[in-house]
Amino acid sequence: MTRVFNFSAGPAVLPEEVLKEAAEEMLDYDVTGMSVMEMSHRSKAFEKIIGDAEQDLRDLLNIPDNYKVLFLQGGASQQFAMVPMNLMKNRVADYLNTGQWAKKAIQEGKIYGKINVIASSEDKTYTYIPDMKDLKISEDADYVYICHNNTIYGTRFTELPETGDKILVADMSSDFLSEPVDVSKYGLIFAGAQKNVGPAGVVVVIIREDLITDDVLPGTPTMLKYKTQADNKSLYNTPPAYGIYICGKVFKWLKKLGGLEVMKKINEEKAAILYDYLDSSKMFKGTVVKKDRSLMNVPFVTGLEELDKKFTKEAKEAGLVNLEGHRSVGGMRASIYNAMPMKGVKALVAFMEKFEEGNI
Repeated sequence: MTRVFNFSAGPAVLPEEVLKEAAEEMLDYDVTGMSVMEMSHRSKAFEKIIGDAEQDLRDLLNIPDNYKVLFLQGGASQQFAMVPMNLMKNRVADYLNTGQWAKKAIQEGKIYGKINVIASSEDKTYTYIPDMKDLKISEDADYVYICHNNTIYGTRFTELPETGDKILVADMSSDFLSEPVDVSKYGLIFAGAQKNVGPAGVVVVIIREDLITDDVLPGTPTMLKYKTQADNKSLYNTPPAYGIYICGKVFKWLKKLGGLEVMKKINEEKAAILYDYLDSSKMFKGTVVKKDRSLMNVPFVTGLEELDKKFTKEAKEAGLVNLEGHRSVGGMRASIYNAMPMKGVKALVAFMEKFEEGNI
């Protein structure tokens, strides 16, 4: 068996240790005589799986007791609608536009109310995070929305906007559990699992209890009410059971590693190896303002489209796969999530050095 170094932005690389454990348990989970894929979500065995997953996540993030943890379906994109359906009381919200996923959330939000874009980096193709010193938060805004890490463009919020008494909502899909987070600063956090914590099909929502009410927009489907999901402990209907099981294993892997402070240190070291090379290279250039660089997604270019294509083709042949940039921006992108080993980043840089020597 040959494992490649998978730099995909998502679905993305998972820890080998987790995959091996899941493989061992595929036919018989915990002496139940069946796979988790075949198991009733109402069974005692699955009740323990989802309960342990929630507790391990609470431990990792030090989630306060007045927050609920939900394991839902529909991915992060469904949250673009679910957030305004549940939180838009005045039908007004403020959004920061820092990339394609924030822009999609803005468009979806407009279906339900007035969306004020109070800061944007669209003018420079989202290569930076806007200055937030003089943000004008709308008096009647129900919440302020950010995309914490921008997968396509490789930027991240290193500090949060000052929102006063306004609820802060964050899409953390592509940097979830990559470093410690003070959950109490947010009213709601959501994250699609397939980038950093599990397989596609699960979205994790962490929401403050006072925001879980029956006071939602008229016409909100039962399934899309946070209260429905919270009251039923994410088991209103059949959840993405196998995905939750894998997420739970990833949470245990992170705890075994030493938690999020340790993970942050590893991620900073991995990112530094790649960024340091990009900063010294004569061929490859990073595309993001240095202070706003993501630890998870690193876009770069040669400046020549044909050379970019040659690079990704030869990289794939060398076992370094999914380095193509998003179709909307081109170039290359290395997603170096938690499960990407240090040796994978070093192998990428070694290949880039070799490619540069042979093509300059």
